[in-house]
Amino acid sequence: MFIETEDTPNPATLKFLPGREIMANGATADFISPDAVAGRSRLAELLFDLDGVARVFFGNDFVAVTRGDATQWDDLRPQVLAVLADYLATEQPVVESNAQVVEDLIAPGDEEIVQQIKELLDTRVRPAVAGDGGDIVFRGYRDGVVRLTMQGACSGCPSSRATLKHGVENMLRHYVPEVVSVEQVEA
Repeated sequence: MFIETEDTPNPATLKFLPGREIMANGATADFISPDAVAGRSRLAELLFDLDGVARVFFGNDFVAVTRGDATQWDDLRPQVLAVLADYLATEQPVVESNAQVVEDLIAPGDEEIVQQIKELLDTRVRPAVAGDGGDIVFRGYRDGVVRLTMQGACSGCPSSRATLKHGVENMLRHYVPEVVSVEQVEA
């Protein structure tokens, strides 16, 4: 199996492209530590078993792996490639069960605004963020403030705050006048 790799804007994260679907229907899975796996993904467990893997993210057609500060990609990349190739050849599921994203309760009367926000995120933002090896997840909306979580390569990326403030916030404010600001929340 041939797996391509791509750099991401986050120098600690590489994007691995196996040329096949990883997660179906726009779903993603973000494992921020070995403790977050908890039997949900054998592939994530195997990747975390490698010395130096700090985070694992599964997108539609890629796996983004974040290394720890003391690890170099020259050492870790071949190990990640081997684990991915071996596991994906088995045709086993990548994730056993999807975690449910916990969203804030939507205030009465805000349903239409939230629908507009989610549609813009799904059609204009998520595809671009996926291109960089990550995802952006809607967490809530209240009093003009949109709450989002950055995942994968985008979490911890030096430019993620600028992306949220100057890119996502400006776009949402343009199309949804009720939006006042965007804030990042941790998973």
